[in-house]
Amino acid sequence: MSLLDIHVLGSPILRQETERVEQFTPELRRLVDDMFDTMDKAKGVGLAAPQVGRRERLAVVEVDETRLVVINPEIILKEGSVRGEEGCLSMPEIYADVDRFSRVIVRAQDIDGVWYEVEGTELLGRCLQHEIDHLHGRLFTDRLSLLKRRAAMREWEYEKAKYPKLLRVLPVGDLPKERDANTPDTKT
Repeated sequence: MSLLDIHVLGSPILRQETERVEQFTPELRRLVDDMFDTMDKAKGVGLAAPQVGRRERLAVVEVDETRLVVINPEIILKEGSVRGEEGCLSMPEIYADVDRFSRVIVRAQDIDGVWYEVEGTELLGRCLQHEIDHLHGRLFTDRLSLLKRRAAMREWEYEKAKYPKLLRVLPVGDLPKERDANTPDTKT
């Protein structure tokens, strides 16, 4: 397994619509494993394929004890409204309060292509909505008022100088041994 570079705001792939996953291959499984490693290393709770330069409609999420692979997800039920702080691995150090549905039910496929439904409230619900937005070329800043979006973009102007190639490269060290980039993948 290996760490993937994270595309930051300004990279064109973050604004593109993703493509449905039709084949569930060993390569897809490796991508998912690498995405979990990357998300863990970056200390995130969710990561979508466009953030690592891929066009597949998939994301990985880990909130508390819930670790999910969501492939071809769709929100099939939305209820209520709640405001909460969000950040994004593609916009490090930028945070803002975002309005989201307080409860969602998402229908998605797992890594084997099996359809399932998951209910998301609180952080899990917010994370699922955030990652599904990524799969449609949207960022959390798109959900802000014009004034708050401008303020976030001003902050980003200072931060983006750290990423001249619009890529966030994570250091390899400190991965658990069984998940180190130099350890062969033993999963099928």
